[in-house]
Amino acid sequence: MKIKLVKRKNPQNKAEEKHYASPVNAGRKTMRDIAQDVAGRSSLTRGDIENVIFNFLDRLPAYLTDGFSVQLGELGTLRLSLSSKGSADEKTFDVETIKPHVVLTPGVEFKDKLRKISYERVKEKKEEKKPNP
Repeated sequence: MKIKLVKRKNPQNKAEEKHYASPVNAGRKTMRDIAQDVAGRSSLTRGDIENVIFNFLDRLPAYLTDGFSVQLGELGTLRLSLSSKGSADEKTFDVETIKPHVVLTPGVEFKDKLRKISYERVKEKKEEKKPNP
């Protein structure tokens, strides 16, 4: 995995800056890209795979909002978490402040694979200053 170093303020001491690892974005994989890649590894067509993925994504929010966690094999488990503003008592609680968040708890094998990532540091190209005309 390619990484770059980014200078940020130290969370423990805001006056100090430190360098932190940041992943280099290699672009985006679309649903079509993924379906094409998976189709090349199976007996299903790209369209079959897209159909399955789109139907899964269509049902996923209902499973989560019904209170289910969704176990996705070795990838892990998806569940819905909520954040909200606190209130002094139950009567003054405002449900409009609730914000849902999807949480992925990685599976054991998936976490193990992530621990074994090798990293390659790339240097960022510095922008050259162009003379003002």
